[in-house]
Amino acid sequence: MAEQLQFEEHKGLNFTETVLHIPFGDGKTLKLATGKLAKQAAGAVIATLGDTTVLVACVMSDKESPLDFFPLLVDFREKFYAGGRIPGGFFKREARPSDGETLQARLIDRTIRPLFPEGFKREVQVYVTVLSTDGEHQQDLVAMCAAGAALHISEIPMIKPIAGVRMGLVDGKLVLNPTRSELAPSALDLVVAGHRDAINMVECGAKEVSEDTLVEALEAAHAQIKTVCDAIDKLRERVGKPKIEFTAPARDEALYKRVERLMAPHLPEIHAELTKDGRESRLKQAKADVAAALAAEYPERESEIKAFAETVDEMAMRKRVIKDGVRADGRRSTEIRPIWIEADVLPRVHGSAIFTRGQTQALAVTTLGSPKESQMIDDMTGITYKRFMLHYNFPSFSVGEARPPRGPGRREIGHGALAERALAAVVPGPDEFPYTVRLVIEILESNGSSSMATVCSGVLALMDAGVPVKAPVAGIAMGLITDDSGGAVVLSDIQGIEDHLGDMDFKVTGTRKGVTALQMDIKVEGVTRDLLAKALHQAREGREYILSKMEAVLSAPREEMKPQTPRIIIIQIPTEKIREVIGSGGKVIREIVELSGAQVDIEDGGQVYIMASDQAASDRAIAMIRNIVEDVEVGAVVSGPVIRIIEAGAIVQLGPGKDGLIHISELEHRRVNAVTDVLSEGEMVEVKVIEVDKDRGRIRLSRKALLPVPEGHVPQESRGPRPDRGDRGDRGGDRRGGDRDRGGDRGGRPRPPRPPRENSGGHRED
Repeated sequence: MAEQLQFEEHKGLNFTETVLHIPFGDGKTLKLATGKLAKQAAGAVIATLGDTTVLVACVMSDKESPLDFFPLLVDFREKFYAGGRIPGGFFKREARPSDGETLQARLIDRTIRPLFPEGFKREVQVYVTVLSTDGEHQQDLVAMCAAGAALHISEIPMIKPIAGVRMGLVDGKLVLNPTRSELAPSALDLVVAGHRDAINMVECGAKEVSEDTLVEALEAAHAQIKTVCDAIDKLRERVGKPKIEFTAPARDEALYKRVERLMAPHLPEIHAELTKDGRESRLKQAKADVAAALAAEYPERESEIKAFAETVDEMAMRKRVIKDGVRADGRRSTEIRPIWIEADVLPRVHGSAIFTRGQTQALAVTTLGSPKESQMIDDMTGITYKRFMLHYNFPSFSVGEARPPRGPGRREIGHGALAERALAAVVPGPDEFPYTVRLVIEILESNGSSSMATVCSGVLALMDAGVPVKAPVAGIAMGLITDDSGGAVVLSDIQGIEDHLGDMDFKVTGTRKGVTALQMDIKVEGVTRDLLAKALHQAREGREYILSKMEAVLSAPREEMKPQTPRIIIIQIPTEKIREVIGSGGKVIREIVELSGAQVDIEDGGQVYIMASDQAASDRAIAMIRNIVEDVEVGAVVSGPVIRIIEAGAIVQLGPGKDGLIHISELEHRRVNAVTDVLSEGEMVEVKVIEVDKDRGRIRLSRKALLPVPEGHVPQESRGPRPDRGDRGDRGGDRRGGDRDRGGDRGGRPRPPRPPRENSGGHRED
């Protein structure tokens, strides 16, 4: 592939820019440029793919840090100007890194951290700035390759260059470095990073993809990684700086041997403790005893002695796993910790579940909301909305520690994102399930693999809430133990000590059909294809065992939601009627919400989402909306609130500016003395339209037309002519006993004819 590489050089005032063009998938070219910008950094590279441009600059302190770990910082920032946008909010500038920026920083950190020399403690910072984005070519891969190049051409002692690629799966075919559009129909979004010799970081979301397909994708990804790493080597040959010399501090072998001998009697006692607390207590006491025994001979070296004691314990643990096949808690390599599960554990929430595996316990709670409660994501590419959210909380009491509570850190954000990705593959879309879904996970105990307990408890809480997930999902964390002789054992369902002292943390989630998410971090330089394949297939066996335990408690989503869960009903209205339903300044829709008690959201396509905690409120809102958008015709059955009661009847609101009258005679089949005996203001009433006077804007309604006729009742119109009541005498006389000629003399003033009575306001009947 080297013959396809192209170099360019551009000279300017006090600089020479070197540009390298690298093949990066079907018809795509990754451009790496250095020497023109950020020249005071230890290494700086501008990477471009399409119109997406990322600057990576790295620096290193000139002295060693006093910390007991390697102080590496990767800072990833997306600038809104990159997408031609101004940030929202009051201050109009970028604030703290978003979750997306944090996750992209973690991709780079997890890839490069294992490749620094052991014992190296000078602070290294890698700054990533997205300068331009075209919305198609994703910046995470561009940034990763640029970071690998910037570190490699600098004096910072990361010897091997790294690169990252993405694999998609469209119509059963693997796609290398797909764009966003190409990725949209993909069943796989797999990010793979590594160096020439091995893969050392994997991040994946999938739609039930098989293990064999994933192995094939990993192999294809590594081939492209090799191509990019070879190209970065060529770039270093042209512009690279000499690497600083670093030699790890030599271990005091004499002291180590003394510690090893003193620790030997304690090891059987430590290994006999199968619980986390018991083992830690024994190890702590053993370290204290060894340090006390050597205190006089080696003053002021207590911390070094205790570190040696931990190393001795680690080596013993590794030997026990590889040689004897026995793990720290007594399990075999493929054995899963004891599991117990409980669903529907909280009384008033929409869905809940507890998943406990060994000493790791997660409580999951589902909350269902309306579409407008979805999360707005405002970034440099524009505004999008997220309707499925998973939030992971890890309080200090879960590991028996006391520390002040803080907001979610990188670890919490990363674990939550992994679990969310694992479950997103089975959460139904808005057409099937129109709710916004929030899943909150509270880690109550932790001894390894809390993110996988999050997946298991999370899907159970979704099913308990009645969310129609496509299938249950389980997760398992796989580990790796190696030794200097080439021995290697893949461990299923690792606990904390195996994560801390082991060489790999490989998390796999999926259904019985296939994988939905992957995440791999390693502490060695990389793992081979065969080891990855073994870990994937061993994870499938463990996953199916865990699924059987989950299905024994809750095998499918509940058919009925909890009574306290609000119901959503969707109706469709003509788009030209949306304005009428919303009203000027939202007046009409606010009135609908207030009178009905339901929450109403309208989308541009005319979909109306009506959400209420009881059916009556939904019915009221639906009726009011239909009364607005539908023309009222004679014979139609409508409903609405009684807004006013008058002597002649009740006024019912059918919509904005659209009222109708139920005459008192149309309330019931029996005679009604007062309207308030039947109806009250604010009450919803269902009626039938019996007359529409469009010229005068009057609508007559009947309530009794929808009521069953009482037995024996004869309607007035069916009674026929009145029977002859006989001669009642001279009706012209005085009916009070005297003569009364009503047409007689009235003082010379003849009585004028009485004019016919008119309807007053359309609400009085003759």
